[in-house]
Amino acid sequence: MFRGSTISVILPTFNEKDSIRKVIEDFDHLGIVEEIIVINNNAAEGTSEEVAQTKAIEIIEPDQGYGSAIQRGFREAKGDLLVVCEPDDTFLAKDIYKFLAYVDDLDIIYGTRTTKNLIWEKANMGFLLRWGNWAVAKLLEILFNTNYLSDVGCTYRLVKREVVQNMLPYFKVKSNFFGPEMMVLGFKMGYKCVQIPVNYKERVGISSVTGDIRKAIVLGIQMIFLILFMRLDFRKKSIY
Repeated sequence: MFRGSTISVILPTFNEKDSIRKVIEDFDHLGIVEEIIVINNNAAEGTSEEVAQTKAIEIIEPDQGYGSAIQRGFREAKGDLLVVCEPDDTFLAKDIYKFLAYVDDLDIIYGTRTTKNLIWEKANMGFLLRWGNWAVAKLLEILFNTNYLSDVGCTYRLVKREVVQNMLPYFKVKSNFFGPEMMVLGFKMGYKCVQIPVNYKERVGISSVTGDIRKAIVLGIQMIFLILFMRLDFRKKSIY
């Protein structure tokens, strides 16, 4: 619990069998998280066995896609503050305190992995990924007149429960470019949002997306088209 608010951590998993147990334990050892939910999105064989050795709750989400997994986690989580993180050990559990420092004043806090001094050796944030994320973030920032943004792909974020309950009916993206959809919706719905730098480490195992540069480029293009589409819809009375 943090200042009277309960915390739920949501970990969507697909190919993180070798790291998920450590990530769960890292969050649990902080002593402030009431609930850790693992959304098993057709995950690698052996993932459930690793989760079973921890205090985490495992929920099976058969509808494939990062967006599907996160939205299921949002629906299942019971905490006042909902934290989303990758269970691939690229993030530090203790960075949750950075997010919590803003909860009194803001509704959604996003992480950014593009701060050079916080990118660890061997982290998968080379020139193309770093500047690609920065460029797409700047497109979003300019088109929607937001505060400073430097990353659209960071999955480490915190959102208040009542905020995400209002956003849930408007989510449409079920795949890997759900992240920027959530960011745009948050700004369009008038919520107070900020992006803060977090540590970014070497991944355990191979990413199903950023481990392949071609897939990463395709994902970036999909994000751009999504942002442009949502901007064209901006003047309509509907949220999206």
